[in-house]
Amino acid sequence: MKLNSVVARWLLVGLLTVSGTASLTFSAQAQDSFEKKIEQVSKNKGQAGSGDMIRRFFYGDLLPLGVQPGGAGMVVNLYNKANDYTFSYCATYDVVVAIKKGRVALFPSDEVK
Repeated sequence: MKLNSVVARWLLVGLLTVSGTASLTFSAQAQDSFEKKIEQVSKNKGQAGSGDMIRRFFYGDLLPLGVQPGGAGMVVNLYNKANDYTFSYCATYDVVVAIKKGRVALFPSDEVK
């Protein structure tokens, strides 16, 4: 009877160790994936279709903070609540015109022209 309880404890400890390591690895991969997405959006900033890119990458995480003059008339500042980035988006041309870390209500006018 004692041998069974010892074996059971070792199996439980091994299972917890493996699951804890797996969750740390998954967390690091998710962060790495997010940084690659931001890098890709930054690289394509100002090009048609970059708005579609932020909708695909950050679906459900974008909150409008406000509008301001820029782009082809007005741009909308969208805050990514999951990762603390703000995108300035021109809906007329489906273009991201500016990106900044943090919650930015108004971008400098020279960045959103």
